[in-house]
Formats: sequence, structure tokens, C-alpha cells
Amino acid sequence: MTAKRPKLHHLNWNLLHTFLVIVEERSITRAAERLLVRQPSVSAALQRLEETLGGQLVQRDSRRFVLTKRGELLHKECVEIYRSVARIGDKLSEEHDELTGLVRIQVVTHVVLPALDRALTRLNRNHPSVMVRIDVATSQDIVRSVSQKLGPFGICLLPNPLAGLSCRRLLREEFGILCGRDHPLHGRRDVPLHDLAEEPFVALACGQDGALEPMVALREGVGLGSRTVGTSPNLEEVARMIAAGMGIGILPLASVQDAVDAGTLWNLSGAGVGLGADLYLICNPSLEMSPAEIAFQRLLEAEIEIDEAGGAPVYEVLLSDPA
Repeated sequence: MTAKRPKLHHLNWNLLHTFLVIVEERSITRAAERLLVRQPSVSAALQRLEETLGGQLVQRDSRRFVLTKRGELLHKECVEIYRSVARIGDKLSEEHDELTGLVRIQVVTHVVLPALDRALTRLNRNHPSVMVRIDVATSQDIVRSVSQKLGPFGICLLPNPLAGLSCRRLLREEFGILCGRDHPLHGRRDVPLHDLAEEPFVALACGQDGALEPMVALREGVGLGSRTVGTSPNLEEVARMIAAGMGIGILPLASVQDAVDAGTLWNLSGAGVGLGADLYLICNPSLEMSPAEIAFQRLLEAEIEIDEAGGAPVYEVLLSDPA
């Protein structure tokens, strides 16, 4: 017996867009915050979409959020619909001089990358009508997003380039094992790593899930973090808890150098530890980028090449290049 097709006369883009945001945020509450609506409105939209399509799309409780098979199929279609809708404005304005559109960039927390800063400056100068959205995420989530064509660019930490993605190494980011001014180990650099295993640990959330961040290997290798007393996805808040004496933590040194210089944080790892990870720019070569995304990619790669060559930006030359 042939299954009945769902009645789609009540289906509209708002319902599909709400569903896409729910999946990206993996939370009804966070989806409501992003959409600037009340949580019951998001729940009602999901229920209406499930009723329209004749089946459950999401299995969720207080601990998990899992798409059903029907939900996975709908999500793939929504991604393609979203990108098609996003390109409509670009295609309608191709004959105009002024470039428009949205450039979405995903980065790991508090990344220090002058080439990115300069590329954003040039994008705004050359194409002031282009909108930019920067999302902070874990390296694992960035890789998943770019692989699934949910976003065109990602700047993340990787142990090695990934098959199927365009991966350009940007720099080596050095990490340190840090403590606060009032910690008993403050001022020491000769502490063996195994002696730190029992220390209370403050974790950067991106270093807890997945195995792409450098702190994961160190924590698993010597047991750091077996007694986690604090966590946050925000680097500044992790640094705050470490400075307050709650425990030790692993953070990128370039991002906390001011606090180290001021003495509120102390680098226990010292010289020669070699704790670090490579920062990469990743793209999906099978993704059809919008004109705005292509323009930004060219600007960013031009700035990266300047840094790799060890020279200063030569804007009068680069700005004459086609964007």
C-alpha cells in the first residue's frame, strides 16, 4: 500500500527556517534566542511542521537532541533551500555595481589572526553593503558545518588537513598551562605534568568534546582535567576562573598575554613544552559560493599570502585586483 503524501498546503518558509535554526542550535531555547521570539512560539512551529509532514522530526529530552530519519532528510533539503534563497538577492543584483549578500565565518574562540582583521576591513571598504556574520564554535562543530555545506568558511584547530576539504594552514598557535596569582604553584615552571593531574581544572568547552583541540590530547595523555571545577565556551570567562584561583587550565598564550604580563595568570608549562596546535582555514570545494563569499575569500587569501611572504600589506596593489 502506497504511503500517503503529507499535505503541504500549510507549509511555508518560516516553518522550514525555524526548523533549520533549531537543528543548528540543537536547542529550542537557543533557537528562540537567535530568532528573537519566545520559546513557546518555536515549540509550536516545530509541532505544526511535524503535523504538516505527518511525523516526528526531533527526539529530544533534557539530555539529548536527535533528529529522526525524517528529520535528517528534511534538514538536508532545508540546507539546499536556504542556500538557494540566500543566492536570490545576489543573482538579482549581479548587474549592479554594488555587491550585496551575507558572508558567514565560523571561528574558534578568541582567535588572533591579523589577516582576518585586515580582510574584514577591506571587505567593508570595497563592498559596504555586504553583511558579515561571525559565529564562534568548537573546531569539531566548524568541521562538521563546513563538511555539511552549512557554512562556507571555517577557521579552526586541526592536527592534520582533512580529506574532502580545502585546508590551508595559517599559523601555529601556542598554548600554555596556566594558574592564577594566588595558586600555590604560581611562580614555578618545573612542575612535572603528571603532578598536575590531580589539580582542579577549568576547561574551555571546546576542549571537552571531540579530539581536534590540542588540550584534549594532553588531558588524555597525562590525566589533566580529571577533576573539572569550571567550564565555559568563552575564553575570557575561563581565564577569569583561572585567575580567581579555581584551578589550572589550558589556553592559547597569544589571547591571554596581557594577563600573563600583568601577573594575574602564570604559565606553568615554561619553555620547551611545545604545547600547541595548527590553525587552519577550511572550505568545502564542492560548495557553490555566493559572489559576496567569493569576494571575501579572495581578500582573505590575499592577506594570508602577505603574512606568509613576511611583508606589509600593499593596499594600492591589492585593491586593484578583481574582487
